[in-house]
Amino acid sequence: MTIEVLIARYGLAAILVGAGVEGETVVIAGGLVAHRGLLPFWGVAIAAVMGSFIADQLFFAIGRYFRGSARVRKISVKPAFAAALGALERHPTRFILAFRFIYGLRTISPIAIGTTRVHTRKFVILNALSAAVWGVVFSSIGYLFGNAVERAFGRLTSSHMLIAVGVVLVGGFAVVQGVRWVIHRRQARPAETARS
Repeated sequence: MTIEVLIARYGLAAILVGAGVEGETVVIAGGLVAHRGLLPFWGVAIAAVMGSFIADQLFFAIGRYFRGSARVRKISVKPAFAAALGALERHPTRFILAFRFIYGLRTISPIAIGTTRVHTRKFVILNALSAAVWGVVFSSIGYLFGNAVERAFGRLTSSHMLIAVGVVLVGGFAVVQGVRWVIHRRQARPAETARS
């Protein structure tokens, strides 16, 4: 089942869950669906904000209350966990506001933050602000992309719009995988140099 079908079938609930589980891809698709008039734009944005906020609060709680569990200990040995803690130590407020925008640190960061002495109230406030910006930005990207497609090609039928959404999602996935590959190669290079 594709993201578009899920959004069409479950509406804003799919955006809420997808924003927390999948992230940007679902929210951008939601913005495209809002552009078609199938969902209200502000409904998509609010669902994205809430989904992202709730997911990161849950991850923070896992780090805070289950830091001694085998699962959290396994996560804590990953390089991304150490990177998150290092960034948090240098710029705590800025990092909490920015982590959901940093590729490779979005899911692991709230768990890492939960294992530190950062006060829960501070995390809740900064997480809410960051989620609000994130949800509106990525919903708007999808919504405005729909405007750009229609300006370039005229009003599209539903099937053409679904094809356009599919192309954007596949293209976005390819870009994300390319960035992931480049980051992985850069991280592997120092380790190879240290061994030689």
